[in-house]
Amino acid sequence: MTRPAAPDRPGGTVAGLGEFALIDRVVARAGVARAAEVGPGDDAAVVRTPDGRVVATTDVLVEGRHFRRDWSSGTDVGHKAAAANLADVAAMGAVPTALLVGLACPPDTPVGWLEEVADGLAAEAGPLGAAVVGGDTVAAAPDSGAVVLSVTALGDLGGRRPVLRSGAAPGEVLALAGRLGWSACGLAVLRRGCSGVGGEAIAAVRAHRRPEPPYAAGPAAATAGATAMCDVSDGLLADAGHLAVASGVVVEIDGAALAAVALDPPGPLHQVGAALGVDPMAWVLTGGEDHALLATFPADARLPAGWAVIGAVAAATGDLGAGVRVDGRPAAAVAEALGAGGTGHVHFS
Repeated sequence: MTRPAAPDRPGGTVAGLGEFALIDRVVARAGVARAAEVGPGDDAAVVRTPDGRVVATTDVLVEGRHFRRDWSSGTDVGHKAAAANLADVAAMGAVPTALLVGLACPPDTPVGWLEEVADGLAAEAGPLGAAVVGGDTVAAAPDSGAVVLSVTALGDLGGRRPVLRSGAAPGEVLALAGRLGWSACGLAVLRRGCSGVGGEAIAAVRAHRRPEPPYAAGPAAATAGATAMCDVSDGLLADAGHLAVASGVVVEIDGAALAAVALDPPGPLHQVGAALGVDPMAWVLTGGEDHALLATFPADARLPAGWAVIGAVAAATGDLGAGVRVDGRPAAAVAEALGAGGTGHVHFS
């Protein structure tokens, strides 16, 4: 494949440095995981599990699909890779404890760029008390040309029950923590080359490069009695659909309530949308990679700080199977009306 050229960085390439020297460079930037008894350097790490259970999740980022080196720095990619996994841990109601990283890269990959990736991983995980505790590196096939980064995150439930996608019940409320549409808006700006948009696009581009999941909102929701939860990585309509199907219910999104949370006060989504001729609600409903959290709560629950009600849960019937509706309209019809081309991201499609 042909990939965009990355900026030159001092420090040579992976081929010139060698595997073990590269690992030493990366480990030096890993940070310290509070739960780790044994970190990088042995055949495996040892991570304490006070709860007796381990939450584990993995995401794979592929150059050209999830990031471009001419659009994002290595530090950006490290932040993004960590966030995608740490948000999944939070969506289970857990607190992140450690990261494991698998890296496949061409021999000509600049060492400096990989050091930046390590810095980004450490910077995203560090404030949560987590860090990279191990992993693996391998040379990618020279003709592939792409960097592949696989990150596994571990987490601790702290005695709480895991919050699954399958626990929503009719009569409950649907709530959101975090922002939506910003990453998709930033991606649209990058694809247009930022021309004709102006300075208001900077925040959206930054959000695409470095999402800001509401990590603390996950454990807080679990403590407050959340019955189902997931992170919004593929798009609100798509991920709400996953929750609805897993629970066998209908998720009813209130368009006005969602707009009040996601689009008020007016900001980059309005401004960039106007410049690009895009309804910002299309980004809010179908844009992914912001890693907001979506959860259901009993109707009488007191929602933690940072959570806002955007809808309700209804029973699925023979005529209305499990799925998502926005103001009474099927999700697919809403996405089509907005010109979104689908309810969210679907791999292999």
